[in-house]
Amino acid sequence: MSGGMSATSATSCPLPPPLASEQEEQECSETHMSVLWYAGEFAVTYYDTEDCSVYFMPDTPDSEGLELLQKVTGEVHPKCIVTSAKQDQNIANFLTSLADSDSNKGKIEIVLFPNIDFGLEVSKQRILSRQFPFIPSHMTATEKILYLSSVIPFESPLMIRALGGLLKYLDRRRVGVELEESSIAVPVLAFRKFVLSETVNIDQDTYCVLQIFKSDIHPSVYKLSSGLKEGFSLYGILNRCRCKWGEKLLRLWLTRPTRNLTELNKRLDVIHFFLLAQNHETVLTLQDCLRNIKNVPLILKRMTLSHTKVSDWQALYKTVCSALCLRDTCRSLPHSIELFQIISRVFTDDLQYIASLISKVVDFEGSLSQNRFTVRPNVDPTIDEKKRRLMGLSDFLTEVAQKELETLDNHIPSCCVIYIPLIGFLLSIPRLPSMVDKSDFEIEGLDFMFLSEDKLHYRSARTKELDSLLGDLHCEIRDQETLIMHQLQTKILERSEVLNNVIEYTAHLDVLLALAVMARENSYCRPRFTQRHGFHIKDGRHPLMELCAKTFVANPVNSGEATRRIKIITGPNSSGKSIYLKQVGLIIFMALIGSYVPAAEAEIGAIDGIYTRIHTRESVSVGLSTFMIDLNQVAKAVNNATERSLVLIDEFGKGTNTLDGLALLAAVLKYWINQGTQCPQVFVSTNFHSLMQLELLPDTPLLEYLAMETHQDGDELVFFYQIKQGVSTVSHAANIAALAGMPAKIIERGVEVSELIRNGKAIKRIDHPSKGDQMEKCKAVVEKFLSLDLDDPNVNLEEFMHKEVLPSAASIL
Repeated sequence: MSGGMSATSATSCPLPPPLASEQEEQECSETHMSVLWYAGEFAVTYYDTEDCSVYFMPDTPDSEGLELLQKVTGEVHPKCIVTSAKQDQNIANFLTSLADSDSNKGKIEIVLFPNIDFGLEVSKQRILSRQFPFIPSHMTATEKILYLSSVIPFESPLMIRALGGLLKYLDRRRVGVELEESSIAVPVLAFRKFVLSETVNIDQDTYCVLQIFKSDIHPSVYKLSSGLKEGFSLYGILNRCRCKWGEKLLRLWLTRPTRNLTELNKRLDVIHFFLLAQNHETVLTLQDCLRNIKNVPLILKRMTLSHTKVSDWQALYKTVCSALCLRDTCRSLPHSIELFQIISRVFTDDLQYIASLISKVVDFEGSLSQNRFTVRPNVDPTIDEKKRRLMGLSDFLTEVAQKELETLDNHIPSCCVIYIPLIGFLLSIPRLPSMVDKSDFEIEGLDFMFLSEDKLHYRSARTKELDSLLGDLHCEIRDQETLIMHQLQTKILERSEVLNNVIEYTAHLDVLLALAVMARENSYCRPRFTQRHGFHIKDGRHPLMELCAKTFVANPVNSGEATRRIKIITGPNSSGKSIYLKQVGLIIFMALIGSYVPAAEAEIGAIDGIYTRIHTRESVSVGLSTFMIDLNQVAKAVNNATERSLVLIDEFGKGTNTLDGLALLAAVLKYWINQGTQCPQVFVSTNFHSLMQLELLPDTPLLEYLAMETHQDGDELVFFYQIKQGVSTVSHAANIAALAGMPAKIIERGVEVSELIRNGKAIKRIDHPSKGDQMEKCKAVVEKFLSLDLDDPNVNLEEFMHKEVLPSAASIL
């Protein structure tokens, strides 16, 4: 009691008890989730009864262990999870474990719906036909589709299916409206994107424009049917991985950039260690070991199904030996680095046991020659004895054949005794010319078996005796070796946990080695992280462009907390504005996966999302206009970007009327300016010079005007690709057109029209003839009339008018 009294007295004003209505709301607050998993990706949608909103997470790659989905469910704490009854074993095991576990929120209910309820078209129709309170009732069906497409990512099919299933579940369970009339639907007041607390929000458009991934058609005609290959992309240049699992984890890291600074610094510490000159030999040793890490999960799966091949045993043995090498190497490295410490600990002596077991049992040379599992000598005495008997069988059968020949008819010149697996020992006699019909094959004391390649095969008393004494040696040896193989598989599967650890941590090691190699070859620097908003990058470079260009001009990036948060970049076309925007996005992105970055120095502030409007994606399949897609991309940034977000916008507004595009761009920028220091970090490139000339934006320290430096040398335009403070007021369109190969006459006319418009003068048609030309043509027509003899009866006036007068008159008019 004394502790309770002291706590109360220390509080200046004790909290009042919650109202009854508040208690009811707190008790009723619950979430209902829909989950789908397919082909290595999952999608989640859930309904929160507290704010009556539907949250969605677009299609997201995950590992076979579903660690990311585990984090999602742990953060959301759903009361119920609905999914398709047609799911694979991974998700079934995951949901079963969730249903069996007790959490603070109670047990999770798992609901299974028929797979047809999650059909893509059915789900789309369910979404589009539903009446949502936040959509104005006067909207037409087409306007409603356009509105929803700016809120819900219809390009994520798995998420759309999960959302359709969730809406079906809400209507069937009538969540929150159980006591209302059946005509009242479950209220959905908003759609919101769900992002894990430590995951940076990046949409598919951003991945596309920054070229994080890029798929190309494989050039080999033999691989056209199997799919695509990775093109020139960030993943393509970073992928120096030596094993398949490293490649897979690198792709996973790229699809899941994180804000967890502890995790990022752990990755950077490993890369820093590998970059030290004295550790170069260690790096080479680790890379050699990683080359031999094979597809262990597939091998273990085949073991459970007893489908193991000779190549599987070789691959497993190489993997285990290489894992032991990695463990021994990591044990000699400083344990201050967590990854080395983990590998030293989890790569247990079970690996040594497995390696020893395989090397003592499996005869790799014999297995390869016979294309089946064979056992080494001195493993099983019974097998050894049978193999010895089988090896000495040739000489023994020669002796038996000589004795058989002594008992045969003198017309038979030769014979031999052969052994055929599954059939046994047979006496083989060459077919004589007199043996025509089957009746001629009969020989007294021998049982005819079959004819093959002009040789007759029989069973004799001696061959039957051999069968009973020696048996079917081949099959017996194979059966016993198969039994030993099963026993070996069982012992390995019992210790498979260490093999799963090998795959997990060698993948981490492989990715970090690949990032270290890339950082060394291209002089990347280690980024420093800070909780402040903004970032400072010295001599930043575009990681892809610098590999293509002969020389690449580095540029700085400076963005503060209270100043220079919004940057407006101007400059001629081809001066490097878009490259600069992508360069900023890629450097920030690479830092968020724990990689070194292409810069001399980099300090990265807190980032929770990257939003872009740079390239317009393909518009035919989504049924939207190009400008509508541009608006959707900007709308995502306006609706979701926070003070910790990065927004990159390139040439927004050019897809519509110039004045309307300018007005929209100015309105968007004014919206962010009004947010003050709560606005995101914004980089905008534009050729709307009127934005500055008309002073459409207020004078504020949040704004900074930058320009790409150029120099006009006579008729030639020189690009410096260097960013500087200021505003570019000339587009140099004529120079750019000349560089693009446009005909000189067209360029001259374009410059002429541009000058007339700029000076407010009338534009004259170049195809309109001058007065002097018109006068000459008129004289020519008059002369034709004067030369006409109207008294001549052979003159055809109608023909004269059509051929002589009218064509000339048309050219005059």
